[in-house]
Amino acid sequence: MELQIIFSTDEPKYMTIYKQIKKQVLTNVIHAHEQLPPKRLLASQLNVSIQTVQTAYEQLISEGFIYTIERNGYYVSEVEFPYSFEDSFKPIVEIEENENPTISFRNGQVDAAHFPFSVWTKYVKDHFQSNMMPNAKWQGEAMLRNQITRYIRKAKGIHCQPKQIFIFNGTQQQLKVLSQFLKPTAVGIENPGFHRVYYTWKQSRLEPTLVQVDEQGCTVPTVPLDLLYTTPAHQFPKGTIMSITRKGELLQWAAAHQSYIIEDDYDAEFRYKGNPIPPLAQLDYEERVIYFGSFSKTMIPSIRVSYIILPMHLVDSFEQFMQFDKSMVSRLDQVVLAHFMKDGHFEKHIAKMRKLYSEKRQHLIDEIKNRLGDEFIITGDDAGLHIVLHLPDYLTEQQALQKAKSVGVTVDAYSQFQFDRTGETSNKVVIGYGTLSLEQITQGIAAISTVWKSK
Repeated sequence: MELQIIFSTDEPKYMTIYKQIKKQVLTNVIHAHEQLPPKRLLASQLNVSIQTVQTAYEQLISEGFIYTIERNGYYVSEVEFPYSFEDSFKPIVEIEENENPTISFRNGQVDAAHFPFSVWTKYVKDHFQSNMMPNAKWQGEAMLRNQITRYIRKAKGIHCQPKQIFIFNGTQQQLKVLSQFLKPTAVGIENPGFHRVYYTWKQSRLEPTLVQVDEQGCTVPTVPLDLLYTTPAHQFPKGTIMSITRKGELLQWAAAHQSYIIEDDYDAEFRYKGNPIPPLAQLDYEERVIYFGSFSKTMIPSIRVSYIILPMHLVDSFEQFMQFDKSMVSRLDQVVLAHFMKDGHFEKHIAKMRKLYSEKRQHLIDEIKNRLGDEFIITGDDAGLHIVLHLPDYLTEQQALQKAKSVGVTVDAYSQFQFDRTGETSNKVVIGYGTLSLEQITQGIAAISTVWKSK
């Protein structure tokens, strides 16, 4: 037999021999149990070394495409399955990053320019040692759980113990784990609400009940639920702050139905009017609230650290349930964050960012009023990192998004957070301001004013 091997200059010759024989086997050009040329003969035919042919043959043997008979040579194995051969060494088609608009008013973004990178980097250098190589315990590093406990008592008035705190890498992971642990059959979410929660539950084969939001926040469910997800401190996306009356009603409902309320306190640190809002968990004497906290808004989103505070009566069974899991959060990140908190940098950073975001918020409001006028109504601006902008009758949500894009500006559609389109109609957009400078806010609003005000 004489094999046809065509060499290229892009790869080692043994690899070319290996790939082309493999292709001929898989496409039945060479048939099962047919003998291949001896190494010396094939090397002579191809003008390569015997070692080159031997390396190719050894790779084919290790993958089961050929076999040897002692003192008799190399033979083709049977390939007993259909195979469509596609050259896996085609040129790589690289994925291109989506082109970003000039100005992005997307929600959920933070100001990374003012993050204390030098301090954080110092802690990373100090703690990037051999003892950081093993995984963290699945519950999270003890030091970080202790620091979160101290912070949450001081800042939120929640009197929990470190053993109630469990470290995760985001709201979606926490929801999936809780769904597996509590095995709910009926779950509820605010409408409008946080779309990632809605679709996470859908992925878990749960059909969320939609609970409407009024001027006092999430309303009391009218049907039994095992879990209710809510954002009391700054309802997402409306920005409503839940009244103390509504908090009491929800806690009474949860106790009466033996339900749990998931309180997501995702950006409560940034409140600009009045005193800080006590979380629902602070008032929870019946232990019906599961508290979600996160460092995505207070730090930077790429530091994937979040946490659950479980009622004490669930802690032991949760630990039993999770005993074979591994942590999905970098041990180094946890230790660095713990020291960052312990040495007071976290609270200093929050205080600095609260002042900065307050300036941005006011600047955004002023620019909207000055450039867009009274036809555009702002709500949900008391806290957080976004506002809701109500559009005039002549401008639909989709028109607003398209026109903004035409001048290099991106804003969020409010309708993506409405899970039943039979409720309130969306003539609104969501405008985030966390990541933008004052100059960029001015440029962005100036740009969209040129296209939004034209009827």
